[in-house]
Amino acid sequence: MQLFELIISLLLAGAVLTALAHRVGAPYPALLALAGAILALLPPDIPAITLDPELALTLFIAPAILDAAFGVSPRDLRANWIPVSSLVLVAVCLTVAGVAIVAHALVPDLPWAAAIALGAIVAPPDAVAASSVLRPLSPPHRLMVILEAEGLLNDATALLIYRIAVGIAMGGALTAWTTLPLLLSNLVGSLVLGYGLARLYLLLTKRIRDLAISVVTQFVGTFAVWILAERLNVSAVLTMVTYAVVLARASSRIQDAENRRGSYAVWEVAIYVLNALAFILIGLQLQEINKHIDGSALPYVGFACAILATVVVVRFAWTFTYNLLARLLQRVVYPSYAPAGAARSYKAALMVGWSGMRGLLTLATALALPMAGGGAPGFPHRDLIVTAAFAVVLGTLILQGLTLGPLMHWLGLSDDGAVGRELDLARQRSTRAALAALEGRSEPEAAVLRREYGVVLQDESMDWLRPEVFGQLHLKAIAAERDTLHGLRQGRQIGDDAFHALEEELDWAEGNARRRMRAVPRRDDPPGEPRPSVAAP
Repeated sequence: MQLFELIISLLLAGAVLTALAHRVGAPYPALLALAGAILALLPPDIPAITLDPELALTLFIAPAILDAAFGVSPRDLRANWIPVSSLVLVAVCLTVAGVAIVAHALVPDLPWAAAIALGAIVAPPDAVAASSVLRPLSPPHRLMVILEAEGLLNDATALLIYRIAVGIAMGGALTAWTTLPLLLSNLVGSLVLGYGLARLYLLLTKRIRDLAISVVTQFVGTFAVWILAERLNVSAVLTMVTYAVVLARASSRIQDAENRRGSYAVWEVAIYVLNALAFILIGLQLQEINKHIDGSALPYVGFACAILATVVVVRFAWTFTYNLLARLLQRVVYPSYAPAGAARSYKAALMVGWSGMRGLLTLATALALPMAGGGAPGFPHRDLIVTAAFAVVLGTLILQGLTLGPLMHWLGLSDDGAVGRELDLARQRSTRAALAALEGRSEPEAAVLRREYGVVLQDESMDWLRPEVFGQLHLKAIAAERDTLHGLRQGRQIGDDAFHALEEELDWAEGNARRRMRAVPRRDDPPGEPRPSVAAP
């Protein structure tokens, strides 16, 4: 009971910190990391929590990967595959190598396999942390695509290195005969398995209309896909990404609007709770580590700061190296585009280099390191590695997360209007399709619908209605409806059943009105298919 009360109290504290983060414009993982650090310094009578290493990865990573991958655009990914691949493959491997070299130099008795495992733990940046900071600031769309794709796909590279290194550190052997089949199965088997499981899930759940059952099957399917991929020794991350992308492309036609809206809300809360729990657990782990430290903790702090500095420096070194190579290549392959790319590439490279915040995956893989117990040996220098991993998460979230916004404003990077133009195009064409479907209908209801669609559709002979003004007026009207509705319930003229039914209708209407209040799309030329680019991120 004491442990349950502790977790509830800490989750409440996390909610308060998240509200504070939204108010000050900071990423909520940054304040959660601070809470974890404070938790490590609390009195030692707090009960310890032990979590099975394999459960840590499944519980924390599987839902986070699916949630992030659900919004991946294959079109945008294809258009930016070169810079994304450079970050997913080269940047991760360079970070692993740099961290392993520094860690082994500082602690000579740290096995190379354990040092490489540490590098794999701290190498992958977190997509959730970057999105929570940058999306409200409206950065250039291509920059956002690259960072989110990197934060999603680099997990596969890092986890593959991590599993090989952990296996060797715990007494396994590495040979070409075992490594090459592993790589092949990860690259090919994961894609096939993810696609097949997604199609199977769609087939089995296409008739589900109940929201509660739909959400439960989504979570069960997510964990089942991860566990099955683990059992078959393929990349669980690549399998989950493929599974999520296929579901996202097909479910919009299968899942009804009410279920989709409800499931999005549930997943948002679930991902937040998992983030909060991860920081709570790492804080409790650090508290246990603090109990075991003999003498001064300065060696731990010094080692952790060195690893943090290595992670930041290696990322900057690669982003600017790639930037230079890409500009040279662009002058040869696309000479007509070189001036425009060169004018903005260094600013974008600086933003990408400073956006390498670590988060949930780093915490989960650190927690997943084998612990001593039951006669089994623990992972070499586990306490030191867990401390360094948390320091990298805390340091990048605080140093980089709190300064990304000012840096973007200083560099003059802003929304390029790409999504706005596509949104305008889609809205115009879909509205015209709706009007075409009503053509020839003479009912009064059809006339009302035509007038409503006319608010959205631009008339070529006049300026388009201002959506922000329309949204403000709509919200004012909805507020009047709500006041009247509350008055009717308080006056006992209607009961709660009628009240909640109409309240739900007003909630949906308010959501639509708020979406209309967003910035007016730039009315430039219609967007075309993105051109594949080698320009630096």
